[in-house]
Amino acid sequence: MVAVGKAAPGFALVDTDGQQVELEDFRGKKVVLWFYPRDDTPG
Repeated sequence: MVAVGKAAPGFALVDTDGQQVELEDFRGKKVVLWFYPRDDTPG
C-alpha cells in the first residue's frame, strides 16, 4: 500500500483505445489515481 502523499510506483496499463499508458507519461502533471477494487462484484 502506498501512503498518502508518497509517490506511486511506476506502472503501465491499456486505455479504452487500446493504447499503453504509463504513469511516467504524466510526470510533472497532477494526476488522480482512483482504485475501486469492489467494482463489478456482489459486495
